[in-house]
Amino acid sequence: MDNISTTSLKMKREFNVKPERVFDAWLNPEMMKKWLFTLEGTNKVAQNNSQVGGTWEIVDHRGGKDYRALGEYLEIDPPNKLVFTFKMPQFSELEDTITVEITEGAAGCEMIFTHLIHVDSEENWTKTDLEKALGESHDQTEHGWNLMFMGLKELVETGKMSYKG
Repeated sequence: MDNISTTSLKMKREFNVKPERVFDAWLNPEMMKKWLFTLEGTNKVAQNNSQVGGTWEIVDHRGGKDYRALGEYLEIDPPNKLVFTFKMPQFSELEDTITVEITEGAAGCEMIFTHLIHVDSEENWTKTDLEKALGESHDQTEHGWNLMFMGLKELVETGKMSYKG
C-alpha cells in the first residue's frame, strides 16, 4: 500500500430544519442506523463514542453478508462542524476523511460535505489507469452519498424513513 492517491468529493445539501437536527443525525445512533451506511431494516450495529478520539461503527447486513463501516472522530463542534475518519475494512484498510460543515440559513440550514477518498494503485498503473480509478472511486462514492443524503433529508425533515430496507 505504498501507492496511495487521493481525490476529493464535495457536495452541498439544503435542509428545512435547524442545523442542530442535521448535526444530531450524524452522531445519534438511533438516527444513524436509519440512513448512514445502513437502513433500519438491515442494521445490526450502530454505535459510537461521540467525542474527539472516540470511535463509531455501523454494521449493515445485506445479502447474507455483514458490511462494517467504522472510524474515529477528529473534530466535533456542534452544530457547525464534524470531522471523522471512515473505512470499510472488508474492502480496504485505507482510511478516508470526511468533513461535514453546517451553516444556518433563512429557511433552515446548508450542509457542505467533503470526502477525501484514498485509492490504492498498482505499481504498473499508468497515469491513465490511475485517473480512471480515481474517477470511478469519486463517482461511486458520490452515488452512494447521494442515496444516503436523500434518506438523511427525509429523516431530519419528517422524523421517519419511508424505506427501511
